[in-house]
Amino acid sequence: MVANEAIFLITQFHTYIYISCFSFSFPLSLLLNQLFFPFFYWPRSQLPISHLRFLMADLKFSFAETFLCSAFAACFAEFCTIPLDTAKVRLQLQKKAVGDEVNLPKYRGLLGTMATIAKEERLSALWKGIVAGLHRQCIYGGLRIGLYEPVKTLLVGADYVGDIPLYQKIIAALLTGALAITVANPTDLVKVRLQAEGKFPAGIARRYYGTLDAYYTIVREEGLAALWTGLGPNIARNAIVNAAELASYDQVKQTILKIPGFSDNVLTHLLAGLGAGFFAVCIGSPIDVVKSRMMGDSGYKNTLDCFIRTLRNEGFLAFYKGFVPNFTRLGSWNVVMFLTLEQAKKAFRGELYYD
Repeated sequence: MVANEAIFLITQFHTYIYISCFSFSFPLSLLLNQLFFPFFYWPRSQLPISHLRFLMADLKFSFAETFLCSAFAACFAEFCTIPLDTAKVRLQLQKKAVGDEVNLPKYRGLLGTMATIAKEERLSALWKGIVAGLHRQCIYGGLRIGLYEPVKTLLVGADYVGDIPLYQKIIAALLTGALAITVANPTDLVKVRLQAEGKFPAGIARRYYGTLDAYYTIVREEGLAALWTGLGPNIARNAIVNAAELASYDQVKQTILKIPGFSDNVLTHLLAGLGAGFFAVCIGSPIDVVKSRMMGDSGYKNTLDCFIRTLRNEGFLAFYKGFVPNFTRLGSWNVVMFLTLEQAKKAFRGELYYD
């Protein structure tokens, strides 16, 4: 049963990518067919060398090219790691029972949470919200990285020569992260709502019957503005995490490349991605918990109310609930995303086999 569901999810990946995500960016589907995927299927001796040399002639990336590479890398990382994110959301939304020490928490630990979800709701439940997640990454992932270089140039000036200061990189990442999530907040809200739904008792109807139904139901019952519920903590969380990820990735990668024996290869990208993920989780975890609770529970008045009630009822450590699955998810997400992004950029340059 589990094997059949796993095979089904894998075979549906291509369909999810094309229908659910790249409907926002149709040219990417053509690009993947004509440019990226052939590198994995053609023998090296039969690669179109003349076409690769043409691509190598233009090493400067446009915003559109960076957006496409970033969106693809973010969507691929999302599909691979969303089971960890689903477990993280369930752990964060699980509230401590007040005055009741008999009832044990339903979800315990990363693997325990994933096992409980798979047992009670089937294996496919770990991919709840994947369609909205792909929508989110296509918009948010593409914008936050695609705008990063232009914003850095705007901050320092087009005539600036030399290494851009770290604080300018951080400011650029803060701005692009905030702008990107402002646009993508509705997709994030729907993703969290779908992930938060557990197994319903017999006779109780589900709140949402799919991604599109979730969008429609939220607008119908709560109003259009409800799609931007939790925007405040979401902006704070994603701006900070984006700054932590992009700035730390650049810095860790730069530091590693100064060590004798290291080069700009997969190992360097892997280590830099893990460093970026760990730094981002340490800084962004409290905001992430508040964001998840506000999006998953409409009982909070505002961000401050959510923060105070969580602190008063559950203590400071509640803001680091799901830290291990959050780091496991963000660490692996950053590794997959940055590795894929680096290879996608090399595909644009025609350097995939010509390092």
